[in-house]
Amino acid sequence: MRDRIGGRTVVITGAARGIGYATATALLDRGARVVIGDRDVAALAQALANLGPAAPVSGHPLDVSDPASFAEFLDRARADGGGAIDVLINNAGVMPVGAFLAQSERAIETAIDVNLRGVLNGCRLVLPEMVARGRGHIINIASLAGVVPVPGQVVYAGTKFAVVGLSCAMADEFAGAGVAVSVVMPPFTRTELIAGTKNSGASRPIEPAVIAKAIVKTLNRPKTHVAVPYPMRFVSPLLSLMGPRTRRTTNRVLGADRLFLDFDAAARASYQQRAESATGVLPGEKGPNQR
Repeated sequence: MRDRIGGRTVVITGAARGIGYATATALLDRGARVVIGDRDVAALAQALANLGPAAPVSGHPLDVSDPASFAEFLDRARADGGGAIDVLINNAGVMPVGAFLAQSERAIETAIDVNLRGVLNGCRLVLPEMVARGRGHIINIASLAGVVPVPGQVVYAGTKFAVVGLSCAMADEFAGAGVAVSVVMPPFTRTELIAGTKNSGASRPIEPAVIAKAIVKTLNRPKTHVAVPYPMRFVSPLLSLMGPRTRRTTNRVLGADRLFLDFDAAARASYQQRAESATGVLPGEKGPNQR
């Protein structure tokens, strides 16, 4: 297999935790130069410390919803990586759950700003240089909720459906320019996004490292749709084609119909509050690899 990772500069958003952090770890192991961004400066500093002071990794504050913040972050990433961004991984995201009519306007706007506008901002800012060089790869992290929606995820599923759609259209539009665009669709994953939810037979969480492994594979063998884990590559299209009655029955049998409606509000409160205000950069002490 051709190595498309070693020596490349890879930029990852929302990488202080979860899937982003696991992906940074995996790519460093494969010899990439990694630049991570996050709005939580304190968490970013801790992530950099954990990744190791000797590792070819740096990090900078980033609010993906703000084009100016994103542009400044990418300028710093270019300086760190020697002038070119080879790969952008749009990973930052928030997951509001619960009854749609109970969602606050702020929660809805924040989800759209981070999950959708954040992806569009990143793509618009890196595509010109990738097109000019005739190469590059953008990986957008969506969700299986972007093809197989369930109750309690109206806003989240809406943003992830949009990311799946824009990624597919973008892949076709820029294929002739030598730029690959992929959309990775993780299932229920063991990160803070699922805080307070209850596991069911259909929703045993997988580890972020499993998603990171799929991203590494996608970088070496680019393709547009990447469903994780592998069997979902075949299952998710079938589920998305179900009629409403069959879909509802299936969700009920699998326990997915109440998964994001009946959750432990107290256990989820800390994440929910942070997710509702997930724009802007949170102040904190900078680490040695932050500027």
